[in-house]
Amino acid sequence: QVQLVESGGELVQAGGSLRLSCAMSGRTFRLYAMNWFRQTPGKEREFVAAISWDGGRTAYSNSVKGRFIISRDNAKDTVHLQMNSLKPEDTARYYCAANYNTGTTLSSLGSNMEYWGKGTLVTVSS
Repeated sequence: QVQLVESGGELVQAGGSLRLSCAMSGRTFRLYAMNWFRQTPGKEREFVAAISWDGGRTAYSNSVKGRFIISRDNAKDTVHLQMNSLKPEDTARYYCAANYNTGTTLSSLGSNMEYWGKGTLVTVSS
């Protein structure tokens, strides 16, 4: 059984930082590109960041580029999202997602993801 478990979400003030983590079990982690998405009530799910199976390539949405950093530790089957200079508009539930991909092309489409976590809530106060 595949599990993706996110952690690290909490209430933080604008301008602050948070580090989200996602641990994967049940599959060979290093065969999967890992991704972060976010969603707020009433809005569509939004792509945030992606990282290739080996960590060699990353991709970010324009809204977080330069502020967020995605990384992975294949020895610990974990992906992280370092979020800096947080803004109130970053408030959302953040989801970790995995898609089988040992290539170099990253996807930002939720429909391409095979596995999802249940999310962790990030709230940024102004």
